[in-house]
This record gives sequence, C-alpha cells and structure tokens, in this order.
Amino acid sequence: MGYFKHPQALVESQSIGDATRVWAFAHILAGARIGGDCNICDHVFIENDVRIGDRVTIKCGVQVWDGITIEDDVFIGPNVTLTNDLFPRSKRYPEKFTRTVIRKGASIGANATILAGITIGQDAMIGAGAVVTKDVPPHAIVTGNPARITAYATPSRPRATPAAASPPASEQPSRGPMVKGVTIYSLPLITDLRGSLTFAEYGQFLPFIPKRFFMVFDVPSKEIRGEHAHKALHQFLVCVKGSCAVVVDDGRNIEEIVLDAANIGIHVPPLVWSIQYKYSPDAVLLVLASEKYEAGDYIRDYDQYLAMVGDRDR
Repeated sequence: MGYFKHPQALVESQSIGDATRVWAFAHILAGARIGGDCNICDHVFIENDVRIGDRVTIKCGVQVWDGITIEDDVFIGPNVTLTNDLFPRSKRYPEKFTRTVIRKGASIGANATILAGITIGQDAMIGAGAVVTKDVPPHAIVTGNPARITAYATPSRPRATPAAASPPASEQPSRGPMVKGVTIYSLPLITDLRGSLTFAEYGQFLPFIPKRFFMVFDVPSKEIRGEHAHKALHQFLVCVKGSCAVVVDDGRNIEEIVLDAANIGIHVPPLVWSIQYKYSPDAVLLVLASEKYEAGDYIRDYDQYLAMVGDRDR
C-alpha cells in the first residue's frame, strides 16, 4: 500500500495514489479514484462516482458525492458543501447525477456551497461562505450569496506577470508588451472652454483600420463580458464614459487594466484571452474591430485556448 491510512479511517477503494494521506474517521467508498500526494482530512466522506486528481487537499467535514470530479492541485476548505442533485427527494434517485467539475488549481474557502452541475474554472478562488449558483470562469475570485466575481487571481501555473490590478490607465504612458502583444495607448487630449477632444488615426495610435465597431453599456456592475479570444481579429477598446476593468491573458501572463479615461485605448491582438468587468453604472465601452463579425473566429473555451497558444509557443 503506497499511501498512508490512519487506523480509524475506512478506505474501501483500491484506487488510491502513492503518498496520499487519509486521516481519522474519513470514509472512502469502493468506486472512488484518488490520485497521488493528496491530503484527505478527518471526517471526510467520498462516494463512489468520484474522481480526484493529484495533490488535492480536502479539509475536515467535507462530503464528496457521486458525480463530482476534482482535478489536480485543488484546495477544498473545511465544511465546504458540494451537491449533486438540483431537485433532491427522499428515496428518489436520478438515473445519473449531475456532474460538477472543479478544475485544476482552484481553491474553495471554508463553508462555501457549490450547487450541482457547476464548473469551477482553473485557478479560480471561491470565498469563504460563498454560495455558487453558476459556473465560475478561470482565475475569477467570487464571494457572497449568490457568489459574484470581485477580482481575478494569480494563476497557479508559473507566469511572469501577477494578476494584481495595474494603476489606472490614465496614469500610464503608452506601453507594451505586458501580456504578449497587448499595448496601452495614451491618446492625445485637447481641452479648452468648449470641452475636451481625443482622437486616433491609423498608423498613429490606432494599429489597424477598423471594419466594425460596437458599444457595451448599461451593464450591471455584477456582470462580466467578453470571456473569449479571437483567432485572427484585432480589437481596440476605449471606455468613452465611466470606467471598467479589462483582464488580458496570453496563456503565460495575466494582467488587469483599469480603463477610466476616454483618451486611453487598449489594443488586444489575436490569441489573447480578454474579459471586461467592474463596469461603473455610467460606463460606455467602445470596441473597434479589424474584421466583420465571424462566429468561427471566436475561441470561447479556455482549455481549448490554452491548447492553441501552447501549440503556438512550441
């Protein structure tokens, strides 16, 4: 037996990885599969149709029910409640339990509740006591009841740039690259008694000739937009009124940039994952696009995106 089992633990499964530690009063049913170097703490119950990866920590008082998959390097805090049935009734069992997936590197704080059928994205962080009622994007930090995104976390995989928010873009000069290919532009600002004016021309501040534009406005502050990358499309973003935050991610580096002035633009090139959130009530985000709308140009699955940029960098 290549793992440690406390004398007071009950382990029925034969699929426990090397160097895993199972502590007192834990109970693991026969069908469960658990990877190596995990830490299963006191009073943890793990049902049959459960898949747990490597280096997972499950703290005291957690029950992991049928239909739950926990990937590598996940932390689950004390007394977290995981569920697998959206309409539970005594003595009535669904043909198949709703699958809940907790992706690699995610952390779930003490006493959080995760509803059935939800995916917690890679490197996401769930605050203590949060009630998670819908999918959580990769790297998002969510808190509250119901849980809402409040920030984005530093990824667990090695990256060069932390995800801490940058100073307001209005305080930054034109610069790049931070995330690969992304550039912040400080556009000219002309102010007199008649008001203020800012502009950009192709070849001077504007890096491509737009073929399309759209505006995003009246977004509730709790909502997020974007959450995708493009295969070939370039975008230029300006918050012409109010403020919002833009998260950019090239598969290695991630950064959050605050757009809080109408003379600040961000160029987001192809193969950069982008998210917009933290909209002020009066925010109006203008987006210039290098091409007309093409549904096939969008990459909406983050795992697929990481695979694409990984192949590109080989």
